Amino acid sequence: MIVGRRADQNGFTLIEILVVLIIVGLLAALAVFNMAGSSQQRELESQVRELYLLMQTAQEQAVLNNLEMGLLLEEDGYRFVAFQDKTGEWKSSGERIFHKRTLPEWLTVTQYIESDAPRLASAEDRLRPDVVFFSSGETTPFEIEFTLGRDTDLMHVVASDGVSPLEWRKPGSGDES
Repeated sequence: MIVGRRADQNGFTLIEILVVLIIVGLLAALAVFNMAGSSQQRELESQVRELYLLMQTAQEQAVLNNLEMGLLLEEDGYRFVAFQDKTGEWKSSGERIFHKRTLPEWLTVTQYIESDAPRLASAEDRLRPDVVFFSSGETTPFEIEFTLGRDTDLMHVVASDGVSPLEWRKPGSGDES
């Protein structure tokens, strides 16, 4: 046993521990900042996916049930309507899957609807849909763009020429015209 010499001390100094804590804190803050931006991107894609799938379902329902279905785009969201042959009016679809949906405020929706395409007019024009899914399988030609505010780099587009199946163009797909 040596009494005069200090034993070698292993460990970290307080300064080394503080430097590591600062670096870990900065990395955590950077990760949270990046995840906040991408969460809106994920939410945007989720909203577009939901509408796209609902539109496909409405198109299939129109063919299977031999009725005309429509998509009514509103200021804060959208809903699906069905044409009633007996009354000659568009009414909200009674199916739970087609209930009215609202869109987040940060989501910008721009619609381009073929104006001279055939449309079934109702007594109440306020319920006349923007996009009609005909029982023949055709649709009103349209293009709907979804962006985060004014950021067109992350634009999603749902479109149809009226005869072809619905198309969903995602950002970076190279299909934008």
